[in-house]
Amino acid sequence: MRLEIKDLHVKYGNVEVLHGINLTVEEGEIVTILGANGAGKSTTLMSISGLVKPSSGKIVFGGEDITKLKSHKIVERGVAQSPEGRRVFGTLTVDENLLLGGFTNFDADHKAKTREWIYQLFPILKERASQLAGTLSGGEQQMLAIARALMARPRILLLDEPSLGLAPILVKTIFETIREINERGVTVVLVEQNARAALRLAHRGYVLEVGKIVLEDSAETLLANPKVQNAYLGGG
Repeated sequence: MRLEIKDLHVKYGNVEVLHGINLTVEEGEIVTILGANGAGKSTTLMSISGLVKPSSGKIVFGGEDITKLKSHKIVERGVAQSPEGRRVFGTLTVDENLLLGGFTNFDADHKAKTREWIYQLFPILKERASQLAGTLSGGEQQMLAIARALMARPRILLLDEPSLGLAPILVKTIFETIREINERGVTVVLVEQNARAALRLAHRGYVLEVGKIVLEDSAETLLANPKVQNAYLGGG
C-alpha cells in the first residue's frame, strides 16, 4: 500500500515547522528521511501516525485519506510507529509490552503467531519475556520498542531514531533486523541520525532542511552526493 504526503504543513502554535512537504513511499520500500535536529523529521512521522494534526495538506495511505483519523484508527489501517527514545512501559514485563502493542489485533491466534515471529526476530526478548522492561539494556529496550510496534502487524512501520545511543555492534544488529522485517513484506519509513547506515539500508531517501524537502533520490545517489557527504556523512 502506497503512502503519499501532499503539501503537508504543520504548526506548533504560531510557528510552522513543516512548510508544504511532498513525499511518497511505495509498498515494500525502505525510505529514509535525513536532516539535522529540528528539521522536522519526527514531526513528519508523528503526522503520519496521527499524533500531530497538520494545519493543511493531506496524508493518503492505500488510497484513503487518513489525515483526520485518530491515532488508533491509523494503527488499525496498518501504520505503526516506534518512537524516538524507545518509551517502553518500564513497570510492565517484555511480554506485557508486546500484548499492549497488539491492542488493535483482536484475533488471538493471529496475535500469538505474530508474537512467535517477533521472538524469532529478537531471541533476546524471548529470554527476557518475564523481565520488567525498565531493567533491560538500551539495546534491548530499542528491540522491544520495534517489537511492540510490530505486534500491530503493520503494513508500514515508522522508525524514529532506532540507533540513538546504541553501541556500534548493536546498531548493526538493529539495522540487520530492519532489513529482515522489510524482506517479510513490511514497508519502512526510517528517521535516523546515522545517515550512512540509513542510506546503506534504504532504497530511497529524502533530505529535510528546516521543514522543507531539499533533496530526494535513490539511496545510492544520495550516498555519493557531495552535499549529503559534507552535511551528514562527515565529508565522505
